[in-house]
Amino acid sequence: MLQLSYKKHVFNFKRPAGTSRGVLEQKTSYYLTVWDTEAPEIKGIGECSTIKGLSPDPWGDYEYILREMQKHPEPYDIWLNEGLKEFPSIRFGLETALLDLHRGGQRILFPSGFTRGQKGIPINGLIWMGDFDFMKNQIREKIDSGFRCVKLKIGAIDFEKELELLQLIRGEFNADDLELRVDANGAFKPGEALEKLKRLSEFQLHSIEQPIRQKQWDEMAKLCEISPVPVALDEELIGLKTREEARKMLEQIKPQYIILKPSLLGGFSKAKMFIEEAERLGSGWWVTSALEGNIGLNAIAQWTFLLENPMPQGLGTGQLFTNNIPSPLYVDKAQLFFDEEKGWDLSLFDE
Repeated sequence: MLQLSYKKHVFNFKRPAGTSRGVLEQKTSYYLTVWDTEAPEIKGIGECSTIKGLSPDPWGDYEYILREMQKHPEPYDIWLNEGLKEFPSIRFGLETALLDLHRGGQRILFPSGFTRGQKGIPINGLIWMGDFDFMKNQIREKIDSGFRCVKLKIGAIDFEKELELLQLIRGEFNADDLELRVDANGAFKPGEALEKLKRLSEFQLHSIEQPIRQKQWDEMAKLCEISPVPVALDEELIGLKTREEARKMLEQIKPQYIILKPSLLGGFSKAKMFIEEAERLGSGWWVTSALEGNIGLNAIAQWTFLLENPMPQGLGTGQLFTNNIPSPLYVDKAQLFFDEEKGWDLSLFDE
């Protein structure tokens, strides 16, 4: 018989001097632990990673659902289907916990050359939002560390200053030497977006994520059709529960790229559904973590490796926390690796 328990964990972000006000200082995850009463020593662990203001899960019922799962964990396939339809982060946590359990509770969900330490996953360097000098110094550090793809959040400082920062980068590194991705997080108004995209295009950007806020499909479709910078959809995917909804959105907007965050979409099967629909329409894609701790990041990284997408993925977030769970994951020369010789420190679950 399957048993389940859950535990709340609040992550504290590293806050380098110079970061913008309003940047998250903490975030919450809930860890699910599952086991079979006939072999209680083997436990699977999954992470339900939440971001207030972005995760679509109904907050008022979140712990109620976790308590109901603890009381009635079986049949778990009902939870994975209709039972957690409104709670994508919990569905992701349960899906990964069950995968871990079925693989022997060793945090090896998808065995591969990645988990054997033979190959890494190329990742982009993430630049914290902040003042001009702070962001400039970060970019220099990422480049010196071997990154050849960096992602900048824009909208935190004056737009002219952001253009100046991009000009500074391109003055030293051309598009062949350094790939630049920017993420507007929906900061542009529809009436101003095209003009700003035209100015951004001077810097040979790889793409811009979510130039206008989500759920403006007509306006976004127009931008994707005429934008001089390829558009990648991110928040636009969140909250779409069925293949029909995903297909309708993608067919109308026709983005150049989509960005997959399994813990916000409802797990790997939901993310795979988006990939299939995007590829059918000729849209590219890559995978990004959504500020999971190392339990969730580990699961996403192992899954991503099997997809064999050569583009840099957005999986370098494990170093953002002061109290992450020590794990075999590490970053070296712009790649995420798994050190199979290094174990997990799961003392958090003994408290």
